[in-house]
Amino acid sequence: MSTEYFELVDEDGNVIGKATRQECHNNPALLHQVVHIFVWNTKGELVLQFRPPHKDIQPNKWDTSVGGHVDPGETPIIAAHRELQEELGIQAELIFLYRYVWRCERESELVSTYMCTTDTPLSPHPTELADIKWWSPQEINTALGTGLLTENFELEWKQYNEHMSSPSS
Repeated sequence: MSTEYFELVDEDGNVIGKATRQECHNNPALLHQVVHIFVWNTKGELVLQFRPPHKDIQPNKWDTSVGGHVDPGETPIIAAHRELQEELGIQAELIFLYRYVWRCERESELVSTYMCTTDTPLSPHPTELADIKWWSPQEINTALGTGLLTENFELEWKQYNEHMSSPSS
């Protein structure tokens, strides 16, 4: 099994070094890039993924539709398209929403967030995702703070709603 490396970045996304996955997931001083995608259907439902128990960060919780690391040399938009295909087995037009820094006691991520709308049948990756489910915004709001959702998805949901209700969106 080979060691997986992530590029370390500053808060503007400029590459400043590299570190292993294990180092990045155990040292919040090491900022690395990830992408998140909100995948909506035309009924106004958002698909969430259930993180399997083998995940080293926030297992057994519902999370953003698609999420993944930006590979070395990759741009966030390329990573987003790759992750959408890998995790849900689809291609879609992605709309960039915003970028932010997520920090917790274990890690720090520079998150680029995208969205898409599709009614294409999804083919979830059998080992990356334990399950997927379409949720209405009301169901998500009801689940907030119950421990069903990942901490970063709860923050992301708040940011998404603020972004979408801002006059400049």
